[in-house]
Amino acid sequence: MDKGFFVYLQQLELMGFFSGYAIIYSIVLFLADTPPLKGKFTKRLVALLPFSYALVGTLFLGFLLKKIYPDYSIEHIKQVIQQPWLILLALFSMLFWIPALSKKKVLTLIHSLVFFFFLASDLFVQLFSSSTESDVIKNDMKVYVASIILNLATLAFLVLLSLLFSYYKKRPQANSA
Repeated sequence: MDKGFFVYLQQLELMGFFSGYAIIYSIVLFLADTPPLKGKFTKRLVALLPFSYALVGTLFLGFLLKKIYPDYSIEHIKQVIQQPWLILLALFSMLFWIPALSKKKVLTLIHSLVFFFFLASDLFVQLFSSSTESDVIKNDMKVYVASIILNLATLAFLVLLSLLFSYYKKRPQANSA
């Protein structure tokens, strides 16, 4: 098989994890700045955005480990990973678990825009090409929608976890004595 095909598949994988974050980030910030919606809940959403992105990066690491399982040798890893610099950049998303980095929420947006660029470039090429092939755009859109759902699900999971944690923290403790 052509090596370009595997490069394209790896780009789709990266898009599937990271490209949808930009729209989730934009929607959450828009909602947080809307006067009737301002409040504790939208502040919590905004605060959880970087952790949601870091969770997506952690899920991507798990995906990579599953992909190279059971042979973790350097040769096999080189064979499986077609674009090592992009994979390394994707794994940097886990750095947003660090509270000092998670305070700079715009960095998560900038990081995800690197992967959104693949979608934008495919759209641009398709828009100005004379070819009537639209399979690339169909694939990109399916992967982009899946990425939006994944990023939304990770944010919802962290919001739920946060709400449960605050509920149990505020709940009065029963004395067993």
